[in-house]
Parts: sequence; C-alpha cells; structure tokens
Amino acid sequence: MTDVSGLKAGLSAEATAVVDDARSAITLGSGSVPVFATPAMIALMEQAADRCAQTELPPSSITLGTHIDVAHVAPTALGASVTARAEITAVDGRLIRFSVTAHEGSKTIGRGTHTRMIVDRQRFLAKLGVTG
Repeated sequence: MTDVSGLKAGLSAEATAVVDDARSAITLGSGSVPVFATPAMIALMEQAADRCAQTELPPSSITLGTHIDVAHVAPTALGASVTARAEITAVDGRLIRFSVTAHEGSKTIGRGTHTRMIVDRQRFLAKLGVTG
C-alpha cells in the first residue's frame, strides 16, 4: 500500500506555459481563432495537480486523471504566459481531489475541480502490455 500521509488538503503546486501555436485552439482543433485552447488549459491544470501529488509519493507511484470539471472563462492571446495552480481539497484513499485555476497574470482564465487516482506505475503499465 502506498503511503499517502504527506498528501493533505492545502498542498499545492503550479505549472506555467507560454501560449504558442502548439497550444492554440486552431492547432488543437478546438476552435477557429488563435487563442489558448481549452484542452491546453486543462492539460496545464492536470500537470499542476500531478506535480503536486508527486511531491509526496514514492517514485513507484503515479497519479492518473480520472475526472475534470472546469470552466474556461476568459480568452488568452498567443505569446501570453499562463499559470495553472492545483490545490488538494481532499484525499480519500487513492483518490485525490483538487481545486484548479488558471491565470494570465492577475486575470483568472479558468477554474474548476479535478480528481486523480494513485496507482502503481509498473502494475498499470503491465496491464497495458507496456514496459517503462
């Protein structure tokens, strides 16, 4: 059993990215204008949440996203820097619940909740027939 005692409500982490063509709605197929794509925002939020959890887990454990519910509330132009923040709100066995936000400077561009599950890395990959 993985020790999750270090995972507590209030623990947080961030992830930052510059909005480039690769993260645009046009490139990701989620829209027709050159702005930060919702899927890219979600990926940044998940990155922050995973980073937060991994600080307290052994290398043999990973987290997998199982649910996300977010609102993309403001556009962000190419070239801007976006920071996603994930804060643990609850830990229930192997499930970790987060509050997630994304900001361009002081402007909130996204917010919501996210859930991740702790799994054994090797066992998970073995189920898929993958090594690594």
